[in-house]
Amino acid sequence: MKIIKTTKKQLLALCGMATFAFGSLSAAEYPTAEVNTTGLAVTDDTVTVGQLHSITGTMAISETGSVEAERLAIKQINEMGGVLGRQIEIIQEDGASDWPTFAEKARKLIINDKVAAVFGCWTSASRKAVLPIFERHNNMLYYPTFYEGLEASKNVVYTGQEATQQIIWGLDWAYEELGARTFYLIGSDYIWPRTSMKIARTHIEQVLKKKDPSCEVVGEEYYALGHTNFRSLINKVRLRKPDLMFTAVVGGSNVAWYRQLRSAGVTAKNYPMLTISTTEDELLGIGGENAEGFYASMKYFQSLDNPENEAFVKEFKEMWGEDSVIGDVTQAAYLGPWIWKAAVEKAGSFDIDKIHLAHPGIELDAPEGYVRVHDTNQHLWSKAKIGRILKNGQFEVVAVSDELIEPDPFPEGYQ
Repeated sequence: MKIIKTTKKQLLALCGMATFAFGSLSAAEYPTAEVNTTGLAVTDDTVTVGQLHSITGTMAISETGSVEAERLAIKQINEMGGVLGRQIEIIQEDGASDWPTFAEKARKLIINDKVAAVFGCWTSASRKAVLPIFERHNNMLYYPTFYEGLEASKNVVYTGQEATQQIIWGLDWAYEELGARTFYLIGSDYIWPRTSMKIARTHIEQVLKKKDPSCEVVGEEYYALGHTNFRSLINKVRLRKPDLMFTAVVGGSNVAWYRQLRSAGVTAKNYPMLTISTTEDELLGIGGENAEGFYASMKYFQSLDNPENEAFVKEFKEMWGEDSVIGDVTQAAYLGPWIWKAAVEKAGSFDIDKIHLAHPGIELDAPEGYVRVHDTNQHLWSKAKIGRILKNGQFEVVAVSDELIEPDPFPEGYQ
């Protein structure tokens, strides 16, 4: 199978600095009747896609960056000639941090608007709500968020990381580098945090405990989305004195969580934390001074030092303002339109089944570094990273996995 790879030189083209390798195809070479045999919103001149994120509600603090990154990618693709010579048009819908609303809007985009693809969702709850609709009506979702794994659909491309690339690797790092042996697991109350913490507990009790019998989970708590009073939890943490708080608090709750930790004197100096949910996007609202010194397990940080990221950050800030920031999910969202473009042009068609078959082997030298679509599960090979939160709301990268980590959404022994 032919592999389409974006070289470093070509990646600079993502920010308008060169001619992208597969960016100058003519629509005349790809007649609409041949490239759109299933009635999608494709004309001789345009192709319509959907965006489905939370623009309002508690998740807006996290999802706005995804919208902005996807818009930037689509703008750049259009400036380079579009997809199969067609300009991309966008229909945007607001999931409003409500899972039934996500399902309703997905139906609209797929059935009524007949979009050629959808870039969207953040929480696993929203993804689970829309997944049956994408599978029933055979459309493609490009999903950008780190998540718990235990899923692989031909109708989803997962541009974030799954548990083996984030949770398991991060806990191993904390065991080795921070000396963590006792763990307090904390999350928001929905599918992703609960499943993630189940995986974390399994790893601590079945893997790390074999290395050191003192390894144990000393507490586990979940709080509803939008919850803002964490004082009782903080008292429990101080009572148990864990070596590590391992957290997956999401959305607007993050602001209250970190600020209340600081006001209670729970800081990185006396209570280390490794989060799998806090990125630069959330820190913009939290304030770096309220989270300084805590760690995050991600695959991307805005501070990464490479030419692709430098160009990406420059273009993002030029489009969305100098004060804007870029987090892990924002960068993963940016990859979605580029992978879709590569798959469409590799397939020579907008038809969903043909795009699905074209995904394996697509490669990018992305802002996070080199990534590749897995041959069977439509997740990305990528490197894991640990960042330490700085007072300015950015991260100091303190660890990077030696090799690309193969995505394994169904790890043996963790299901």
